[in-house]
Amino acid sequence: MYQGFYHGKKHHDGDLQDVLDRAWSNGMQKMYITGGSLKDSKRALELAKSHENLYCTVGCHPTRCKEFTKDPDNYFKSLLDLIKENREKVVAVGECGLDYDRLFFCPKDIQLQYFERQFDLAEQSGLPMFLHCRAAADDFLTILRRNKHKMKSGGVVHSFTGTKEEAASYIAEDLYISINGCSLKLQENIDAMLTIPTNRLLIETDGPWCEIKATHASSQYVKTKFKSVKKEKWQKGLHIKGRNEPCNIIQVLEVLAETRKEDIISLADIIYNNTLKLFGGQ
Repeated sequence: MYQGFYHGKKHHDGDLQDVLDRAWSNGMQKMYITGGSLKDSKRALELAKSHENLYCTVGCHPTRCKEFTKDPDNYFKSLLDLIKENREKVVAVGECGLDYDRLFFCPKDIQLQYFERQFDLAEQSGLPMFLHCRAAADDFLTILRRNKHKMKSGGVVHSFTGTKEEAASYIAEDLYISINGCSLKLQENIDAMLTIPTNRLLIETDGPWCEIKATHASSQYVKTKFKSVKKEKWQKGLHIKGRNEPCNIIQVLEVLAETRKEDIISLADIIYNNTLKLFGGQ
């Protein structure tokens, strides 16, 4: 989308540099680019190498785990080599986990097998894990607990949309929980977020997805608005409606500060330090 393509059709010129510039000018200091497969991890790494404040993850998303099945050992080795050869830029193993909402992409048995396999990446690299869980909390926790000894540097459940009980289970396993626009859609989502201790809290955009929409329960707490246009009417320097980007992280912070009744600067400092603590200071 940052190259102007939507569902395979080009609507406007690529504006990734503008997106990055807006992030830096709105207070972002570092960004982590998510790898969702071997190919995507290589692309994320290439982008991370283009700027001193960009970093990336390396791993295989649950919906992409079929890619493992062609040659599991070689796929695993390729991921591990990518990590080991680029430790200055790779901050976590992932995105990996379970996604039972989208089994049409990858069957459950394959997801289970190769989620578990990626704990070996964490063990051999010493990196934290960037974790994904959708409608699969029980199996997710079973695998996590069985392999927790391999997580030498902990992990974060990102784009959290679970219940209060699920949040408590993740906290009990010493995980961080990351909140974005998708995490704040309904009032029950907000209520679950409120139960997360501040010292276990991260925030994210997951761009180009997971923006805070006007229909979300959280939208009433957003103070910072950016002018946007439809992709068909793109103009340089403007946001695209429905396309999330890193500078929108201020909106997530505003919702959390308002609903948690915390000072926004103090909360930002704590979350920033939580992030550095988890990802090794990078």
